[in-house]
Amino acid sequence: MTARRAGLSAALIDKAAFPRDKLCGGLVTGRARTQYRQIFGGDLSPDLFQPHDRIAFHAGGTRLGAVQNTPRLYLTMRRDMDAHLLDLALGSGASNFTGQRIAHLDVDSPRVTLANGAVLTGQILIGADGVTSIVARALFGRAFDPERIGFALEVEAPSGPATETIRIDFDAAKWGYGWRFPKLRSTTIGVGGLQAPNPDMKGRLAQYRTDLGDGAECAVKGHFLPFGDFKRVPGRGAVLLAGDAAGLVDPITGEGIALAWQSGAAAGDAAARAIAAGKPQGALRLYRRALGPLHRGLRMAVWLRPLIFAPRLNPLFRRAFGRSSVVKGAYLRLLAGEVEYPGLCLLVLRRLPRAALRDLRRRHAER
Repeated sequence: MTARRAGLSAALIDKAAFPRDKLCGGLVTGRARTQYRQIFGGDLSPDLFQPHDRIAFHAGGTRLGAVQNTPRLYLTMRRDMDAHLLDLALGSGASNFTGQRIAHLDVDSPRVTLANGAVLTGQILIGADGVTSIVARALFGRAFDPERIGFALEVEAPSGPATETIRIDFDAAKWGYGWRFPKLRSTTIGVGGLQAPNPDMKGRLAQYRTDLGDGAECAVKGHFLPFGDFKRVPGRGAVLLAGDAAGLVDPITGEGIALAWQSGAAAGDAAARAIAAGKPQGALRLYRRALGPLHRGLRMAVWLRPLIFAPRLNPLFRRAFGRSSVVKGAYLRLLAGEVEYPGLCLLVLRRLPRAALRDLRRRHAER
């Protein structure tokens, strides 16, 4: 959309034909809503994005509290949302090459050869093709670092009461969390976290479903999750990576939709500016500059993450989170886009015991 508004031609390539299913909790935050408005010029349709204003937090079988009248959160099905976004892009004049597999990719040209023999060339290539990105593989030899990647499993269980509360369980997986997201036609239940400390993620999902009282027969879906392992250099020259392909997933909240929309718009803008200047190879420099604040926030989130998930420190977090409406409010304001990680860091530092602070500093120094 951003590239088309700038007068560029654009082609959308995807091996899947839409609508198609995709593993995703489908939580759309206030931050994502802001991005949607800026990019698409309208608001979230209630037909696709179901509003919620109640969320409950748990850890270790203990209820850490619930919050009503939260900053508005939305739940959606990726099958529906992605088809909607495709329609918006095609309506703006983008060419449709969905349902087409890529047979060969030349990132130096850039040039894409499809399985049907069609060849597409352009001045800028944007890889928004997910965590297993073939564009990232062509650039760097692999799409992600297997030692730092996350992994998630989820099911679509039968829908519960329409008024059911969103639920987050911080320790349903090690260095991760579980979620129950009640939607109009189903309830998405999942667990996710860093892959290395969770060799039995299937067992964790099964236990989490048991804890929730969910015994329905459901297909289990799994996918890698770039849980904070973002690419400091998200591309090369005229080739840019956006969204999951660039590792842009919040390492604490797990949010990816808002970051995908934000980076996609930034990539389109960088492409337009580089082409207008007659220097397509300069697109990455412009793009990195635009992503600077986002990258700084993610670095701070990686620094804070041990406080929530590290076994030695998470008891401190549970106590602070359970007792303090200020801490819960800060978490929700983060989701709403009302506060960024620099502000959250200041809050944490004011409330963090010295021992926990020393441990955080040590972990940060070891990276």
